[in-house]
Amino acid sequence: MTKSLGLHETLEVHELLTFKNVCLTKSTTMSGLAQDEELKALLSTDVSTGKQHIQQLQGFLTNRRELS
Repeated sequence: MTKSLGLHETLEVHELLTFKNVCLTKSTTMSGLAQDEELKALLSTDVSTGKQHIQQLQGFLTNRRELS
């Protein structure tokens, strides 16, 4: 099994990372505007999960650079 990402895979990870950053920004912004407590809780959970996903995606890119 190969340990490094191909160029097309790296581009896909970059695209996912960009998307997750936009989602995180939107959830963070909307949580400040939301008045419903249940919605605030959902957005807060989404922010936490989004941060974890971003770190994982960044890890894929970091590992690719180290292996190159």
